[in-house]
Amino acid sequence: MARDLIRVAQNRYHPRVSVPEPQPSPSPLIALYAARRDRFRAEEKAFARRSLRFSIARLIAALAFVGCLIAVVVKASEPSTLGMPIGGAVAALAVFLGLLGNHEKVIREEKRRGKLVKMQEEGLARFARDWHALPLPNLPATESPLARDLGLFGRASLGQLLGIARTPPGRKTLVAWLSAPAASPEIRNRQAAVRELAPEIELRQSLELEARTMDEANPDIEPFLAWAEGEPWLLRRPFLLYIARASAVVTVVLLGFVFGGLVPFALWSILPLANFALSFAVAKPFHHGFDRVAARERDFVSYAALFRLLEGRRSTSPKLAALIEATTAEGVSAYGQIDLLRRRLALADVRLSAPTHFVLQSLLLWDFHALERLERWQVSAGRRARGWLAALGEIETLAALGTLAHDQPEWTFPEILEANETAGETAKIQTLRAVDLGHPLLSDAERVGNDVEVGPPGTFLLVTGSNMSGKSTLLRSIGVNVVLAQAGGPVAARSLILPPVTLGTSILVEDSLASGVSFFLAELQRIRSIVDQAEAARREGRTLLYLLDEILRGTNSAERQIAVREILLRLLAAGAIGAISTHDLALAELPELAEVAHTVHFRESFEDRDGETAMTFDYHLREGVAPTTNALKLLAMVGLGPTGRT
Repeated sequence: MARDLIRVAQNRYHPRVSVPEPQPSPSPLIALYAARRDRFRAEEKAFARRSLRFSIARLIAALAFVGCLIAVVVKASEPSTLGMPIGGAVAALAVFLGLLGNHEKVIREEKRRGKLVKMQEEGLARFARDWHALPLPNLPATESPLARDLGLFGRASLGQLLGIARTPPGRKTLVAWLSAPAASPEIRNRQAAVRELAPEIELRQSLELEARTMDEANPDIEPFLAWAEGEPWLLRRPFLLYIARASAVVTVVLLGFVFGGLVPFALWSILPLANFALSFAVAKPFHHGFDRVAARERDFVSYAALFRLLEGRRSTSPKLAALIEATTAEGVSAYGQIDLLRRRLALADVRLSAPTHFVLQSLLLWDFHALERLERWQVSAGRRARGWLAALGEIETLAALGTLAHDQPEWTFPEILEANETAGETAKIQTLRAVDLGHPLLSDAERVGNDVEVGPPGTFLLVTGSNMSGKSTLLRSIGVNVVLAQAGGPVAARSLILPPVTLGTSILVEDSLASGVSFFLAELQRIRSIVDQAEAARREGRTLLYLLDEILRGTNSAERQIAVREILLRLLAAGAIGAISTHDLALAELPELAEVAHTVHFRESFEDRDGETAMTFDYHLREGVAPTTNALKLLAMVGLGPTGRT
């Protein structure tokens, strides 16, 4: 079943008619995840057994309590005999309450181990690229052509492979990093952080475990952040604070005099009335202030456990060290600050209990002091809260890339060239070079690597080959690995040298009935945008890397050759580098293109197996134009061969 699911996933990139069955090789990392799964499963069962024992003990304590109460009722007419059943009831209740608290802890640990078991199973599913066994992350929607062309998000995507980023800022950061390239120094800093996090499986999985409770969290905590970054109301009116403090002291002191008979109660009662009058006068801004801090604050406080994992941690990579440093305020960690906010919110929540609030407000003007404490947190730490979440989002994304680096130790971190390294050097430096480059979304058993060179400017890679031979997969392999590289992660290759490039792709183009746009016009609009990107990239000191798959399929062969030639000449003039796949072998013979094209091909082979023709591919890239085609043979294989009519 697992192999069938893998094949379903890979068919997203290209169908395979008949492929030699790969021989899986054992992996120590698979053994690691399996051992961790078995260990956590055993611990989960142990906690389940303890939970059952607690349930039985609670039931016995409850029955003992009920039995003692029955004895009290039965012996109610004999007061001298009630001591023992009443004492028994009290003891049974105390035992029940003690068991209740400890049982809840055991249940939490049992659920925690269950989540850890699930995480190890997902780790095993990542190795097999078993997309249906992996959760589909709730990533922010993106409609960019690049994301659709390369399968960055959705089912069987790079986003799903890296989907251990669970918090809203983590998911947002992951989408941002996969959608836009970072500058070369930033990529190098991310690489160092990813290398540091790769072996830290306990930290990475602890972060993921705590973040899993937030899968359904409302990502919009903007109302709370708006309060945290806003201006305080009460602290800007210090005279109200002085009145509240003085009134609280005088009210309590005079109440003592009342009990001592030194002050008449009627005279003292004026003070609570005055407190209520003051409370009524400022009720509207007070309620508004409490409502603002209460908006999504519970979701914000739920981040405390994640920040606690980072508290006091030391890092050797500058990027990670800076992010951890960003989760502090006035020398106090984000965890400490959030815990302080939680305690102060508990003081403010007194207003939710009407009797208690009535007493405290009349005697102490409680709301004044509670709001003051919250606003002091707002001034000292609130303005850093957004930065804490942004830093956490980056740490989560680095941990996701670190998990990929841990799970794929044979992959490599690419060599990232600086923009200024290409300016004064030869054009040869502006070439993408990869050794044993494969598609990251195919499993190790299914992935076939190839040596690929794209560039220098003034040239392009022309990929030829018949149907299903691997042309589209090669283009996607280049694109997805470039996205991974520019996000700071490892790539599915033995080596990759990457100049500063901007990706532009035309692979999956769709028409639009709603907009009245035909397939051909939609493709022209996409290509127009790629040419514009090439010119803009050149002005910015970057190079466009374009990937064009069977472009201009919506027109006839003669016009397509002319149009493709014009498009490529424009891209070449803009200094872009790239690859184009085609079935049209005549493109390689056009004089203007033949001189600047590096032509490669994939091929297929046909075998007679038990009287039937079987087609196989090895997916290895070869020099030159494809020597074979297979469209007519495929027609014959599906029963649509020549009819014999003339």
